[in-house]
Amino acid sequence: MLPDQPQTQPFRLLNGVRVLDLTTSIAAPYATMLLGDLGAEVVKVERPGAGDDARAWGPPFLEGESLWYLSVNRNKASVTLDFASDEGREVLYRLVSVADVVVTNLVPRVQAKLKVDHASLKAVRPDLIFVSLTGFGLSGARSTKSAYDLIAEGYSGVMDITGEAESPPQKVGTPAADLLAGMDAVIGALAALYDRARTRQGHVVDISMVESMTRFLTPRIVTYLGSGEVPRRTGARDSVIAIYQAFQTADDPITLGLGNNGLWRRFWEAVGVPGVGLEERFANNSDRHAQRAEIVDKIQSILRGQGREHWLALFDRAGIPAGPINRVDEIAHDPELFERGFLFKMMRDGLSIPQVGLGIQVDGAPSTPRTPPPELGQHTDQILSEWCGLDADQLQSLRAKGVV
Repeated sequence: MLPDQPQTQPFRLLNGVRVLDLTTSIAAPYATMLLGDLGAEVVKVERPGAGDDARAWGPPFLEGESLWYLSVNRNKASVTLDFASDEGREVLYRLVSVADVVVTNLVPRVQAKLKVDHASLKAVRPDLIFVSLTGFGLSGARSTKSAYDLIAEGYSGVMDITGEAESPPQKVGTPAADLLAGMDAVIGALAALYDRARTRQGHVVDISMVESMTRFLTPRIVTYLGSGEVPRRTGARDSVIAIYQAFQTADDPITLGLGNNGLWRRFWEAVGVPGVGLEERFANNSDRHAQRAEIVDKIQSILRGQGREHWLALFDRAGIPAGPINRVDEIAHDPELFERGFLFKMMRDGLSIPQVGLGIQVDGAPSTPRTPPPELGQHTDQILSEWCGLDADQLQSLRAKGVV
């Protein structure tokens, strides 16, 4: 059972920063959630009646709500607004005029069509931080294309080097391109806000999912460019470090990383065969790399003799990097993650919503979220009143016309 959310103070590092979230799906909503976790006030603008695309992604659902949506939308207020209409766009521009950051994941041609591109919004708020997170960026021949995580992973090269050597290319087991691009959007927004505080100048932050995912391959790409050696799929083994891979024990698999000569020798001492660690033919990583198959067979034959917990305890005492290969259900019940306030539940009108925390501690404590993921349009009247000054009659008129 998940613990309650951390009993610490919400982060206020971005207190006073207003973020207007015009996004759907995972990547950009993840970015705006992180900004909210850091203390920004985030208003999520959604289509009346439908909302964020991710609200329909399921099963599984939690009492009718998409768990994918619930995973990336805490610390936000939800406003429904049809800004494709002239009247709705006028309201949107009033929101933009008092926002510090606008985030969109619409492709450039749709940004321009709906008049929510940088040029249009800059005319409303000259010092705006405009964050665009799309599949291929704001420029280039591919900028008109739409993309999802799967498409970006394919373009990036990560799928070609993921999986066992004899298997077909594999997608990463989490939406890696989405989450990496979301983090890049936050980095860009924070840097732009910092610069605006000094210069009073706005900025365009242009994030490409393909480039964020491709940058994740930096060591592999640079290695190829410098050597001409094309990386190949090696499964749970590193192509350079010997030994650095997964092994099967008598019950469950483990990971083992022998990244330097000292660890190599300590490992063999720990398993009771110190002579192997001292053999001249295994003296350095290059030597071990050349004889990896023989070494792997030796290690595997030893590790199959005992179960996972035996080896992890032994390696922990010896200071050897090793760990379990956890299933998601094991991670979700990890007491260490509970204790650090990383996994928790939030309550909303009696509904218990599971959450994964920010994973950043400041001054020795994690942040506690201010608000759970919102229901569609939950804060429409509140935000349009507070940010735009609309009164009850104006709100009723917009609602009657289907604008909100």
